Amino acid sequence: MHILIATDAWHPQVNGVVRTLAMTAEAARALGAEVSFLTPKSFRTFALPSYPDLRLALPYAAKIARLIREARPDSIHIATEGPIGLLVRRYCRKHGLPFTTGFHTRFPDYVSARLPVRQSWIWAALRQFHRGSQAVMVATPALANELRARGFRNVVLWPRGVDTGQFHPRMADLGLPRPVFLCVGRVAVEKNLKAFLDLDLPGTKVIVGDGPARAALMRKYPQAVFLGARHGEELAKTYAAADVFVFPSRTDTFGLVLLEALASGVPVAAFPVTGPRDVLGSAPVGALNDDLRLACLSALRISPQACLEFAARHTWEASARAFIDNMADIRAVDSTRDAVPFSAEHPRFVA
Repeated sequence: MHILIATDAWHPQVNGVVRTLAMTAEAARALGAEVSFLTPKSFRTFALPSYPDLRLALPYAAKIARLIREARPDSIHIATEGPIGLLVRRYCRKHGLPFTTGFHTRFPDYVSARLPVRQSWIWAALRQFHRGSQAVMVATPALANELRARGFRNVVLWPRGVDTGQFHPRMADLGLPRPVFLCVGRVAVEKNLKAFLDLDLPGTKVIVGDGPARAALMRKYPQAVFLGARHGEELAKTYAAADVFVFPSRTDTFGLVLLEALASGVPVAAFPVTGPRDVLGSAPVGALNDDLRLACLSALRISPQACLEFAARHTWEASARAFIDNMADIRAVDSTRDAVPFSAEHPRFVA
């Protein structure tokens, strides 16, 4: 099976969507599936206001059509609701090609945090985008239930994984007063970092990541340590040097960083909201509390071994298998219909 994934989020961006797509593709290839990408690298881009590291593509329909024809995929997955996603969706709808979509980001929460736009309008636009998708893939059961309640159809699960070869316990020390409370992610208003930085905690609060709010937060919280963006081994060592991983976001749909911390033997402290609640479930690997300070202090008593055992059950292979199975199920359903089966032999894929 050859799967074409269309995405507006791609390297050099560093976020959960990019990591999910890249790791899923790598694991899917090991399972015998061919995966290619249609990304902003094929188009001119521009930086988003206040987000210089996030660049949005300026695609056009003719090139989108040509790239799809040249790829000759068996299945198309649209990962994002941006300009590329919109044009690929339009192409599929125009030519009667089935497609699947992914719901990674709670845009209504993000937009309303910055602009006076009613969330109901944004949810309506998202419903319209995902209408026609043969499967709307989400990471957790709670998000699936929420989308169904909001009128989304064909919602299916696509769980996430973690690379335990990269993220694991190791001898590491940041040279800071302990305990070290670590937060990793984009430094932006929607991540609710203020809720973490306002806490009265022993030891040191550490922020890893970059973003539009970093400069202001560094000025307001000089007692916190801002390490900037870290990648690869440097990031893995930073996780391993922490005592508690703090996840103050109330809007993330999943949070790959939670699994990365747990794989490093670091327990989680978070609010009891969708994302951490779904990832952790009832496992004794994190403390969820509306009082985030109490959650942080409680997490100090959690066994690192329990965290490791939990993370070991969440592999990218299992994630990729679920993704492939979702695509295969759609092709199986499509082949029972009167329409031409979705394959590389579809006439719309022939130049």
